[in-house]
Amino acid sequence: MHLSTVCRILGILLMVFSLAMIPPIVVSVIYADHQLMPFLHAFIITLGVGTLIWLPVRNIKKELRVRDGFVVTVLFWLVLSISGSIPLFLSDAIDLSYVDAYFESLSGLTTTGATVITGLDSLPKSILWYRQQLQWFGGMGLIVLAVAILPMLGIGGMQLYRAETPGPVKDSKLTPRITETAKALWYIYLGLTLACALAYWGAGMSLFDAICHAFSTIAIGGFSNYDASIGHFNSMGVNIVCVIFLWIAALNFALHYAAASGRSLKGYFYDPELKAFFIIQISLVLICFIVLIQFNWFADAGIAFDQALIQSVSMSTTAGFTTTDFSNWPVFLPIMLIFSSFIGGCAGSTGGGLKVIRVLLLYLQGKREVDRLIHPKAVYSVKLGDRALPDRVVEAVWGFFSAYAMIFVIIMIGLIATGMDDVTAFSATAATLNNLGPGLGEVAATYADVSDSGKWLLIIAMLFGRLEVFSLLVLFSPTFWRS
Repeated sequence: MHLSTVCRILGILLMVFSLAMIPPIVVSVIYADHQLMPFLHAFIITLGVGTLIWLPVRNIKKELRVRDGFVVTVLFWLVLSISGSIPLFLSDAIDLSYVDAYFESLSGLTTTGATVITGLDSLPKSILWYRQQLQWFGGMGLIVLAVAILPMLGIGGMQLYRAETPGPVKDSKLTPRITETAKALWYIYLGLTLACALAYWGAGMSLFDAICHAFSTIAIGGFSNYDASIGHFNSMGVNIVCVIFLWIAALNFALHYAAASGRSLKGYFYDPELKAFFIIQISLVLICFIVLIQFNWFADAGIAFDQALIQSVSMSTTAGFTTTDFSNWPVFLPIMLIFSSFIGGCAGSTGGGLKVIRVLLLYLQGKREVDRLIHPKAVYSVKLGDRALPDRVVEAVWGFFSAYAMIFVIIMIGLIATGMDDVTAFSATAATLNNLGPGLGEVAATYADVSDSGKWLLIIAMLFGRLEVFSLLVLFSPTFWRS
């Protein structure tokens, strides 16, 4: 491993991230909320540490290998979340322990949306902005942003892109050059954020709330400026805007790029993952609506459909926005919505979970095995659309699913060992590993009452979920360090 190259990149990325403290500083000045110093100190510390790491190795330029890319990716998220926790820890407006500050920072950057803060309605504007901004940066992945910058500094970016990009196939590029790929993704991301903010504003939000909630909606994060989340606005228009943009953000950004560059929507209609995604979405909404109507849970059918729509889409895309206490919904609905987060968004989206494409391939592989039992001598292949997939891809998906299940079981057992009840441990593990946010039981609203040891376990779960298990798990392999 080229340690000097890793340090050089890490130093540069920290210096770049220090600029993220500037917008909250501006917000603090505009609203005079007396939070200028925590962000100013965070800016100085982050810039200073990044400079100290970069200076000794600034002239060392070596080719970045795949192994180095994985190390940089994991270290970057760990160090970045430490940097992101500084203003939260220093602020006297929220009085967080360092564990809580780090939990909140990582939850934002991984777009998990699990919070330890209560009383959001009365927090200073700069703190609220900063939390939402963390999710926006984390949504597309700051590594992708760095990929667009690093080539200008004489550093290749493909290895970082391979380590960060979600999905079962990580070698495909939207454009011939990785720099252009990263830039294209960010232009689309920025355009969708702007459109979402304008839509929220038109639906009745204040401009500040519209921008903040656009950050967390396009990032599929789930942070809000209010304890009641999206439910604070009590608006069907706001809910509809939220649903539409969650759906857009949960689709593969490669489809958005193809539509924007080719000025054609054909790619959306022929994508098998998109079709499976909307079949799942419509099914969840209908099931929730039928059960809520059957139990007369809301005053009329219109309200029932509105709540079924926003909660089903929010939970299944792993956003975690809430408009009502869904954990008290009748019969199996709360558990079903938690399980839906395991599916998550499409590959190449800002959503969490296993990803729709993997779940689809697991289903097709299971169907093939059943067919083989019926016709043992027949030859079957797993097809995605009209294309037969190599067995290597299917094996990789099964390997990912096995590792995901193993991590889930270990984290859940660890949480139970800290004294957490079974339902809370199950939902908290699912909510953090799937980057969902809200759970059931004691973590339905906030994670403030979770023990420090439990929070560290959930921090590990968030990292595994954001890095799609293998990017982190590979560092624990002796073979990785010997190669």
